[in-house]
Amino acid sequence: VGIILLGIFIIFVYNQKTLQLYRLQRNFINNFTHELKTPVTSLKLYLETFRKYEFSREDQLKYITYMVQDADRLSDNINRILNIAKVESKTYAGKFATEDLVRVVERFYKENSHLFGDCEINIHHPSENSFSYPINLSLFEMLLMNLFTNAVKYNESEVPRLDVYFERTSRNLCIRFEDNGIGIPRPEIKKIFKKFYQIGRSDDMSAKGTGLGLYLVESIARIHKGKVMGESKEGGKGSAFTVILPSKPPRADLK
Repeated sequence: VGIILLGIFIIFVYNQKTLQLYRLQRNFINNFTHELKTPVTSLKLYLETFRKYEFSREDQLKYITYMVQDADRLSDNINRILNIAKVESKTYAGKFATEDLVRVVERFYKENSHLFGDCEINIHHPSENSFSYPINLSLFEMLLMNLFTNAVKYNESEVPRLDVYFERTSRNLCIRFEDNGIGIPRPEIKKIFKKFYQIGRSDDMSAKGTGLGLYLVESIARIHKGKVMGESKEGGKGSAFTVILPSKPPRADLK
C-alpha cells in the first residue's frame, strides 16, 4: 500500500510540474507573440502613413526615428530566442580569454550607452584588486545586455539609475548591479531565473517580459562556473543582481 501511495504521489507531482511548464510556455508564447506583433504593427502603420501623405524633412526624421526604435525592439526579441538556442546547444562563438572585468563593463557601456535612454549608469571603480577572469566575451556581453536592459525596462522612476559595483573576497569575484526600479516581490525571487517565468502568476497573461532574459543571465553565469543571485532592495526600492564568479576558476573546464 505504501509503494502504491508513493507511486500515486510521484505521478501527481509529475503532472503538476508538467501542467506548470505548459502554463509557462503558453504564457511565454502569448506574451512573446505580442512582443513581436507590436513593433511590426507600428512599422506597418508608419510605412502606410508615408505612402499616403507628404511630410516635411523634420517630420520624416521624427517618424523614421520611431521606426528604427521599433526595428531595434523587434531585433532584440529575435536575438533573445537565437541566443537561448546558442547557449543551450553550446554553439556560441568565441573562446575564453582572460579579461579585466571592470574594463569589459566600461567598454560595453561606452559602446551601447545609446540603448539605455536617459538611464543614469554609474560604474564604480573598485580598489586596486585585480578583477581578471577568463570569459567568453560575446556571452558575457549578452549577460550585461540583459541586466542593463532590465534596469531600464522595469523602472518607473523619474530618472532610472543603475549602479555597478565590484568586490573581491577570498573565494569569489562579485559584480553587483543595483537599480532603482520596481523591485522584485519576495515570493518571486527564487523563481525569476526559471525559463519562461515572468513576474506574477504562471498563468497570468498580463505578466511582463518574455521570461528569457534572467534565464539567459543565469545560464551564462553557470557556463563561466559562477552563479547569479537576485534580491529586492530594502523597502522594495529597486532590485539588485550579483554575478558571483570563483576567484580561481577551473580553467581546464572553460572551453
